[in-house]
Amino acid sequence: MEDIGLRRRRAGLLELAEARRMTAKPKKNVPRAFLEKAKLAAANHKLDPALVCAVVEQESNWDTDACRFEPEFEKKYILPMHEKMPPTEEMMRAVSFGLMQVMGEVARELHFAGPFLTRLCDPDVGLDYGCAHLVRKIASKDGDIRKGLLAYNGGRNPNYAEEVMARMPSYLAAK
Repeated sequence: MEDIGLRRRRAGLLELAEARRMTAKPKKNVPRAFLEKAKLAAANHKLDPALVCAVVEQESNWDTDACRFEPEFEKKYILPMHEKMPPTEEMMRAVSFGLMQVMGEVARELHFAGPFLTRLCDPDVGLDYGCAHLVRKIASKDGDIRKGLLAYNGGRNPNYAEEVMARMPSYLAAK
C-alpha cells in the first residue's frame, strides 16, 4: 500500500509541473536542427510538419529532456495489465518522454525494444515514435485530426486539439 503522504507530495509535484507547462511561453527560437528533425519525422509518417511542430510545442515546448510521470495512466493502464513486471519498467511505462511526450507504454506497444525508455528523449527516436503514435490515433478516428489529437493526449485536456491547432500557423513555414 502506498504511503498517503507520498501520494499527496507526488500529486502536488504533478500539479506544479502541469501549471508550469501550461504557462510556459512558446519558444521563439526553436533550434533549426530540431525543426528539421520534426519535418523529417512528419514526412516519414505522412503528417503535416506544422502539426508535428505544434504538438511538440504543446507537449514539451521543444525540451528534449522533458519527462513526466503520469500516476493516473499507471493506475488505469499499467498496473492492471502487467502484474509481473520489474518495478523500474512498470514506473517508466507510466512516464512520458521527450519532444512529443511519448508514454513508455505506448513506445512498447509500438515495438520499442530498447532496454531504456529514456532513449525516447533522443529527438530522432522520440519524434519517430511520437509521429507513429499520432498517425495511429488519427487513423483510429477516421482521419479526423481534431479527434486524433484528443486521443493522442488521452483526454485529460478537452481543449488540447484547439490549443495544438492554434500553434500550427507559426510553423506553416516549416513545410
